[in-house]
Amino acid sequence: MPDHPDPRLLNRELGILAFNRRVLAQAQDAAIPPLERLRYLCIVSSNMDEFFETRVAQLQDLLEHDANSMTPDGLRVIDALQLVAEEAHALVAEKYRVLQQGIYPLLQSVGIRFVTSGEWTPAQQHWARSYFEREVMPVLTPIGLDPAHPFPKVLNKSLNFALLLDGTDAFGRNVDLGIIQAPRALPRVLAMPQEVGQHRYSFVLLSSLMQAFAGDLFRGLSVLGVHQFRVTRNSELFVDDDEITNLRTALQGELRARHYGDAVRLEVAAGCPQPLVERLMRENGLKPEDCYPVDGPVNLMRLQTVIDMVAEPTLKYIPHTPSPIPHWPGAGAEVFDRIRAADVLLHHPYDEFAPVVDLVRAAARDPDVLAIKQTIYRAGHNSALMEALIEGARNGKEVTVVLELMARLDEETNINWAARLEAEGAHVVYGVVGFKCHAKMLMVVRREKRGRRSPQLCRYVHVSTGNYHIRTASLYTDFGLMTADEAICADVNQVFLEITGSSQFEPLKRLWQSPFSLLDNLLKAIRNEARIARTGKRARIWARVNALLEPTVIEELYKASQAGVEIRLLVRGPCMLRPGVPGLSETIRVRSIIGRFLEHSRVFYFFNGGKEDVWISSADWMERNLFRRVEIATPVLDPKAKRKVIAEGLKVHWKCPGNAWDMNAQGSWKRPRGGRTGCGSHQALIDSRSARGASGAPAA
Repeated sequence: MPDHPDPRLLNRELGILAFNRRVLAQAQDAAIPPLERLRYLCIVSSNMDEFFETRVAQLQDLLEHDANSMTPDGLRVIDALQLVAEEAHALVAEKYRVLQQGIYPLLQSVGIRFVTSGEWTPAQQHWARSYFEREVMPVLTPIGLDPAHPFPKVLNKSLNFALLLDGTDAFGRNVDLGIIQAPRALPRVLAMPQEVGQHRYSFVLLSSLMQAFAGDLFRGLSVLGVHQFRVTRNSELFVDDDEITNLRTALQGELRARHYGDAVRLEVAAGCPQPLVERLMRENGLKPEDCYPVDGPVNLMRLQTVIDMVAEPTLKYIPHTPSPIPHWPGAGAEVFDRIRAADVLLHHPYDEFAPVVDLVRAAARDPDVLAIKQTIYRAGHNSALMEALIEGARNGKEVTVVLELMARLDEETNINWAARLEAEGAHVVYGVVGFKCHAKMLMVVRREKRGRRSPQLCRYVHVSTGNYHIRTASLYTDFGLMTADEAICADVNQVFLEITGSSQFEPLKRLWQSPFSLLDNLLKAIRNEARIARTGKRARIWARVNALLEPTVIEELYKASQAGVEIRLLVRGPCMLRPGVPGLSETIRVRSIIGRFLEHSRVFYFFNGGKEDVWISSADWMERNLFRRVEIATPVLDPKAKRKVIAEGLKVHWKCPGNAWDMNAQGSWKRPRGGRTGCGSHQALIDSRSARGASGAPAA
């Protein structure tokens, strides 16, 4: 391994792989229910797909365009790719070891078995062949390779089978290799009927069916072997900002091309003959280090369907029901009275997401509401919130939706929503070309008469750290703030004007905004704590982000540490900062929380001489968030809401280390004292909601 050229920074890609090792550790934790351990294994598989599609693909592009290019931490890209390949190979091998030696035996012990073709009883063999001939074979297209049938360019991440053949076909052609691509419409996991299964739950993988019967598609030829493989391709979208006139049309073309981008990884089933492996690598332009032999299904993510197919509550987490907001009025006009009376802070998934949908529904139906404006980054396929926006447009409201079409891997869903919204008369804006709109904002404009004054326009806003996505609101931890604070509302309105119109940036009263003021204000706040520390007074910075990668922020944190500021950082994923280095970062601690929910909140806390400034934000401390995206950070001004953010967003993760990992100066992670066996922060917050509900105390 080459020496690290910059001892002040760690490597981003290795940090992502380290994060996935922490997730993989969840799949090995005996305290976690069996099907949830399977889920963690599937999550690692999904994360690794995206890692290769984006991060590895980007490094390979850099190397192709400039052999001397460097990564932000000062490594040559060629060296970084070598280190990444070594660690990725080790991680993949460990993932499949956990599957074969841990998850499969565990599931079998509770009555769940994946039955391979070599284990089928005569009755199971009969059922499998019948299913294959009836449901699978009619939709398959076998390709025998010859000069007229060159090697096909298979779809990104599709399941494929290479068949080694011997013999001649009906036209007298010698055929030695056949390729079959499994259509994505085919289920990858099948439940055997109870009458033929020998276990409580017996499952068969599509790959087992193909292994047993794929030769039927090459009748008259000898099948010497059936080997599954999968190719991962570069999935970055390339849209020329200077050439496009319609972003939606341009993206639709790019989405089609994404399925056939340059190959970056080849996965082959263990036991695949080396000559065939070399052929597959050659056909896809890949090197040996890009090839990953796997001991099991090439796409473990597909096993996640088993979790929903097994109706055994004891094998999963005890269901969590988010707490309702006390005295919440529902989707009526009283919602606005409630928000005007006091800010409403929601902490998902511990608090219900329903109030956010209620706010939009109330706005859509209230005759006094004139306009609704909202940013949408990810909304999902079925969204009550999006339906409420459509209802508002039908009811004659001025509905404006800033829909980010470049939301990675959700582009197609967002394009479909854009078409529906426009068909109902809503104004749809596709963000700002060159700057992803990642800010989470909702604004309602309402005409109100208060007292003897003539009616006036009033604004209400909701800002959030997370997406307006109902499903992920039950899985991701996020803060959302509803407020009628006039300064915050005016700032949100100004940001909307910048996005939808052509306004120049004007300094905002309350919000910090990327790409204009967020970084500058963040650095000022860090420097202010350092200045206070130098006077001998107490100084503290606590923060919570998904990733810490921006070198300027890291450098200022180092300086603040040297000034004596207490710095505690909750970083879910990659972190390029080195904590605990003598003379550099001695007062900095970095912790990662990996547990039942996905840590997604961004919270910034500055002691500021006892004033305790708290911000919730859509932005991570990454270059893309601070320079190439529209992001906001919002101050939490209400004292009760501020205490809640500090307690539930920051302190609990240091008090309850059961799901925590601490990072050392070398970038390695280990469980803190009391970790794993102690109470985790997610469970502590669930328990606190239950205790408050039982005692009658308010949950928000």
